[in-house]
Amino acid sequence: MVHIAEPPASLFAFLLLLVVSLGDARHPRTPSVPPSTEETVETYNAYYNYVNLTGRLRSLAQKYPRIANLSSVGRSVEGRELWVMRITEDPRGDAPGKPKFKYVGNMHGDETVSRQVLVYLVEDLLTKYGEEPRITALVDTTDIYIMPSMNPDGFERAAEGDCGGSSRARNNARNADLNRSFPDQYDGTSVNPDTVPEVTAVIKWIQEMKFVLSGNLHGGTVVASYPFDDSALHQQQGHYSKAEDDKLFRYLASVYSQNHPGMKTGVPNCDDSPDETFENGIINGAQWYDVPGGMQDYNYLHGNCLEITMELSCCKYPPASELRKEWNLNRESLLAYIEKVHIGVRGYVKNAVDGAALFNASIVVTSIHHNLTTGKYGEYYRLLLPGTYNITAAAPGYAPMTVLGVAVVEGTATELNFTLAPVANEGPRGVTATTHAMPSTDGRNLSTTTNSSDSTRTQVVPEATSNSSPPVLSPEPQPVQPQEFRHHGYSDMQLFLRKYSSEFPSIAHLYSIGHSVENRELFVMAISDNPAVHEHGEPEFKYIANMHGNEVVGRELLLNLIEYLCRNYGTDTEVTQLVNNTRIHIMPSMNPDGYEVATEGDVKGYKGRNNSNKLDLNRNFPDQYFTSNETRQPETIAVMNWVKSIPFTLSANLHGGSLVVNYPFDDDKEGLSQYSRSPDDEVFQQVSRAYSQNPLMHNGHPCEDLYPMEYFEDGITNGANWYNVPGGMQDWNYLNTNCFEVTIELGCVKYPPSKDLPKYWEQNRRALLQFIHQVHSGIKGTVSDIVDGTGIPNATISVKDIHHNITTAGTGDYWRLLVPGTYYITASAHGYFPLSTHASASKDHVELVNFRLTRDTNGQSPEGPQPTQNPSEKAFQSLIKDLSLGQGLEQLVSSTDTENSFRYRRYSELSGFLRALTLNFPKITSLRSLGQSVEFRTIWGLEISNKPAEAEPSEPKIRFVAGIHGNAPVGTEMLLEFAALLCINYGKNPAITRLINETRIVIVPSINPDGREQAVEKQCTSLQGSTNIHGKDLDTDFFGNASQRVVDPQPESRAMMDLILDRGYTLSVALDGGSLVATYPYDKPVQSVENEGTLKYLASVYADNHPKMHLGDTGCSNNGQMGNIPGGVMRAAERQSHMGSMKDFSMDFGHCPEITVYSGCCLFPAAEQLPTLWAENKKALLSMLVEVHKGVRGVVRDKSGKPIVGAIIVLNGGVRVFTAEGGYFHALLAPGNHNIEAVADGYQQQHKEVVVYSHEAARFIIIEFDMDNSILGLPREFVVAGAAASMTALVVTACIIWCVCAAKSNRQKDGFHRLRQHREDYDDEIRLTSMGSKKSLLAHEFQDESESDEDTLYANKI
Repeated sequence: MVHIAEPPASLFAFLLLLVVSLGDARHPRTPSVPPSTEETVETYNAYYNYVNLTGRLRSLAQKYPRIANLSSVGRSVEGRELWVMRITEDPRGDAPGKPKFKYVGNMHGDETVSRQVLVYLVEDLLTKYGEEPRITALVDTTDIYIMPSMNPDGFERAAEGDCGGSSRARNNARNADLNRSFPDQYDGTSVNPDTVPEVTAVIKWIQEMKFVLSGNLHGGTVVASYPFDDSALHQQQGHYSKAEDDKLFRYLASVYSQNHPGMKTGVPNCDDSPDETFENGIINGAQWYDVPGGMQDYNYLHGNCLEITMELSCCKYPPASELRKEWNLNRESLLAYIEKVHIGVRGYVKNAVDGAALFNASIVVTSIHHNLTTGKYGEYYRLLLPGTYNITAAAPGYAPMTVLGVAVVEGTATELNFTLAPVANEGPRGVTATTHAMPSTDGRNLSTTTNSSDSTRTQVVPEATSNSSPPVLSPEPQPVQPQEFRHHGYSDMQLFLRKYSSEFPSIAHLYSIGHSVENRELFVMAISDNPAVHEHGEPEFKYIANMHGNEVVGRELLLNLIEYLCRNYGTDTEVTQLVNNTRIHIMPSMNPDGYEVATEGDVKGYKGRNNSNKLDLNRNFPDQYFTSNETRQPETIAVMNWVKSIPFTLSANLHGGSLVVNYPFDDDKEGLSQYSRSPDDEVFQQVSRAYSQNPLMHNGHPCEDLYPMEYFEDGITNGANWYNVPGGMQDWNYLNTNCFEVTIELGCVKYPPSKDLPKYWEQNRRALLQFIHQVHSGIKGTVSDIVDGTGIPNATISVKDIHHNITTAGTGDYWRLLVPGTYYITASAHGYFPLSTHASASKDHVELVNFRLTRDTNGQSPEGPQPTQNPSEKAFQSLIKDLSLGQGLEQLVSSTDTENSFRYRRYSELSGFLRALTLNFPKITSLRSLGQSVEFRTIWGLEISNKPAEAEPSEPKIRFVAGIHGNAPVGTEMLLEFAALLCINYGKNPAITRLINETRIVIVPSINPDGREQAVEKQCTSLQGSTNIHGKDLDTDFFGNASQRVVDPQPESRAMMDLILDRGYTLSVALDGGSLVATYPYDKPVQSVENEGTLKYLASVYADNHPKMHLGDTGCSNNGQMGNIPGGVMRAAERQSHMGSMKDFSMDFGHCPEITVYSGCCLFPAAEQLPTLWAENKKALLSMLVEVHKGVRGVVRDKSGKPIVGAIIVLNGGVRVFTAEGGYFHALLAPGNHNIEAVADGYQQQHKEVVVYSHEAARFIIIEFDMDNSILGLPREFVVAGAAASMTALVVTACIIWCVCAAKSNRQKDGFHRLRQHREDYDDEIRLTSMGSKKSLLAHEFQDESESDEDTLYANKI
């Protein structure tokens, strides 16, 4: 039992009085206030009276409405508002997840420094939000409340310069000392609302808000004092009155004092008490002097809140000229103290049955006799010093739960959630409950630290009392076992799953990952306390059964397991803990088609083993050693896609026909039956033994009647050592994902009679649970950015001497299974310095190892001008990051559904649809003709932007095109629907709205409208309509060089070439058909491709966001594309090499990367398939809108700030982009380090190094050019001096020659005439020799040897 002390009767009387006197006023009021004055720049040299204070706060609240809200919690005696500024993200909302913090100032009206300092703090938090990462993080993660003045009446009577103060100003208008007017723990005093309405209002505020940490700011000396403020003896001074959290209070007080330059000395040197000192600048309140009825003690005893009192200055009301100094002295202390609200333990307490929050549940820490209670959302925040604690959650009517060994580390809160099960009967003083504790921990702000969360069985024991009978102990309930055992056919299984998903919606979520050959659903049941989503820090586990259709025991056991977990959640400790701390995915049947043809009683047959295409699914996965020509089956593809989409840690594949756990590798490179060891062989043996403890399996002689010679030591075996299995699922899991999978053979008979099923359940139920427990072994943690704490996805976790790495999930969390031991762990990520630490994996719990990585700036400190960012830019960068991490893009997809009955549109309907978009959304759309086809059909270009009629060179421009082959119209329909989605969601969906506002989107849905009119639906391979009406394949008609072109381009090609040559594009995406792959330049055969890493990366972004494409196996038998394409991405020339492609033209002449996406094997599928194709491509198309904002962008200008248009930006020594109007440029780059050279005629070449991150918006850089002071590569001064000397010598030489010539005879004149005759030829030669200008050099400096004259001319024209 957890004993919760009852509050004194006097407190109940006071609260009753409070309710009667104030009625129902549960929320702070926001009364009308005088119009705000125009905000002025803070001067730090004047005090604000009530009117000025009101105007200042109101002005700030109006200016920063997104993070600030001003309200009043009550009024003073004289009717002045008790203003409170709430500062947090969404300050008008009421959602859990952020601890509440408060500062209260000016409680004594004549102690005024605190009043001004808190106004300055409000201004500091608001104005520096979005600029200073520390303040931004603090505001984003904390609910901050600041009350500058609790006693505005007293302040109005105080006098500036009065250092000693007066009771008239110190007290409120009814001469009551507010810091002696709170209910006292020893005297039992009550509060008179008429005398101290300020105290009444603050008490009500404290009770409603459940603050976590607080500071009460005073004046008169310089020290931080902490509870208790008085004692039962009320000894005037010298009596240390210790609170239960005394060590914690001393620490909190020290945080403030040690960050205050004067306070930390402990010697205030106040005039009225020159000899007073305080060790380390802190003191226990009662030891200093006894203060009954103080506010800080009330907060601690009755408000869930820890509060200390800070005395800020010796002079209570110093001259205003001192205010700047006081602010400077206190700013760091004020911020550092707020940050301590994030230490200790935090979490939620919920009802185990329905997941409802438990309000006012008690949080009890063993050996600290001071409990807290949960808020209305079941949330709690328990501040604790670093250490190990036993923590209990208790609530009336529920079995309490205790977690042993909760580790609290410095600097961040450990997350610990409780789920309490209701109890039917309680004894007179409490209950006994047995719990299994597996707290989830979250240390995202830690550097490389290790911590553990234990999994221990314990009992909560009732306290002994002398006046009560012994407690009545309830026996531990036995888990509910499945009652019905039968073989479930497909329909029966489907209804079973739907039933449990419907009956237990808070923990069970049914979904399908795809279909079998015969179109049966591949169902999965996810079971967890939040089953529909991945929770940060919670491991993902899966069971798969019935991969071979005639091996049915696993199918039935998993249905039994679903029933067992659902029925026992909330009542059985083990089940509740597993479900709360693990996301368990259960697939009862991977081969439902095979099951339907299998027959009961089959012992070791093959009927139903394979799928409907007669292929063994456990030989159908890509193999590390051998390549199979078998087509990848839909069941296989569905599982591969599923496993890659969720960060699974551990898995088991349930089979039948023997009795053993089989672990990787399943084959070896020689194809022989011999031990094939994986890098994690010890881990696989450990998890295998966890299951094989089943007595029948463990003895190692599974099927003596059938296979008398078989023996498996401990009931486990290496797969290849048993027999060789190429193309197995368990090896593919381990080699291609983070998931460790084993194969479990459950019995000698593949399809036993139904009467034997209870026996199988009894033999396996403990092993099934024990195997799930293995997911909580090894190490886990988060890899995050040291600056902003953002989780880093796809970071690599490597373990020294184990040559198998894993990667972090979308929010930076990871799980790495290891056997007990000490390891050297390294976390690394693109653009960051790697970080390593030693960590010890334990046998009975998972070790927490977090990494905070520092960005690798290549040793480059910022040089030159640095761009400034406004809050709007910060918010957009945050949006790009959110859409790039975790489920951000998935959530955007689900939030932008549009209703549409898909069909193919012919030209006239397509034109009408585009016009309708411009009519319905005129502010964001602009439709123009790019040209006409041979048969005079218009080739339309639709621009979508917030300013479609204006040039915005600072924004990236993306081009989506389709229909270059008229017989592949799927892309056309995808782009029309994409355009509709963007327009319809503009102004409704914030993410879509912001993307459109920041991007220029051009959509060309049909390049070849004539060919489209000729094409025929449901023709997957027909070439009818692929060319234009002249029979020309338009994707072979894009030639920029006259020497390569035989005839003029087709009108359709010409229209697109003109569009491409409008150089503003950052990225182009072309949609085509006939394959399932994304290709990148070039289509022409080239030996190497500049910037290939970036081009391939862009294609992979699309493929990775497509549910099938990234698997790399299309099975397109119609075009011979049968092999595996890694990642679903390839260079275009490897697919089909040809000259004159639009993609190549875009690269060479438009200087814009273009990828081509082939959306499916069928060129012209039936219209009924369009919804599915749209669903597959929607996320990928949106991902391109996000990706176009990455890479690097910036502006090029000279020292005077004049933008330089046409400057060349050379990326990594090869690829070039050009600055546009305003000097802007934007280049997409793969994640990593890159070199940038900037070149412009007449300026010195500039060099920059940048780091690009996969999840961040493009870094904006400023490149400033200096004038080029060189001539022909030599210093200008040297050249000028040399030229002057040369001219002087020339003049002298000319004079000498003239004199000599004048003295010559007539016969010498003939020679002189001959010299004049050839003077023009001589001058021409001199001119040609001296034409080495910088401009001519510049034109050729980056000229590729393969480029033609026309390409060179085009580059010079920019």
